[in-house]
Amino acid sequence: MGEEQLQTMVRFFKALADESRLRLLGLLAGREASVEELATLLGLTAPTVSHHLARLRELGLVRMRSEGTTHLYTMDADALRRLSKETLEPGSVAALADDVEGEAWERKVLRDFFDGERLKEIPASRKKRLVVLRWLASQFRPDVRYPENEVNAILRRHHADAATLRRELVSDAYGLMQRERGVYWLTPPRESAVPDTRFLP
Repeated sequence: MGEEQLQTMVRFFKALADESRLRLLGLLAGREASVEELATLLGLTAPTVSHHLARLRELGLVRMRSEGTTHLYTMDADALRRLSKETLEPGSVAALADDVEGEAWERKVLRDFFDGERLKEIPASRKKRLVVLRWLASQFRPDVRYPENEVNAILRRHHADAATLRRELVSDAYGLMQRERGVYWLTPPRESAVPDTRFLP
């Protein structure tokens, strides 16, 4: 699940995890109402109602229209149905664990292949090797261009075979770094061609 979708789910549940907002939404499901009307019906202050309405409007659950100097609010039923489907269907709920499982597996790979910051061996599996190479790539700054001898020096801090690691970092298979005339730099994220690890052996 993408970060943006996850944050939308968090905002959705937070918005509805409040008794006053639920009652307010219930009132607006039946008719339009002003802040003053809603405050009277719910026994709240007008600023409190305005605060709750702002939270609901952030998600698009409430619409507003002006009638003279009065602002009238109503629930957007279509938006509620859409958000409910996106956040409550089984597939969306299951996707919440995708990143957790992936991150836990990557942490295990790093624990298995590293002793502190020393790489014990280069993984034979391309999927595991990608995890190791990503960690090694994180040792380089994205805004710096490195001569080959400096790349080797950084890699040797973690493993003796700097040449193999350097070639793998710039290889088409991983594309984590780029090279031109003996100068190396990290591949910008938007240009990186890191393979989908689910399909690697």
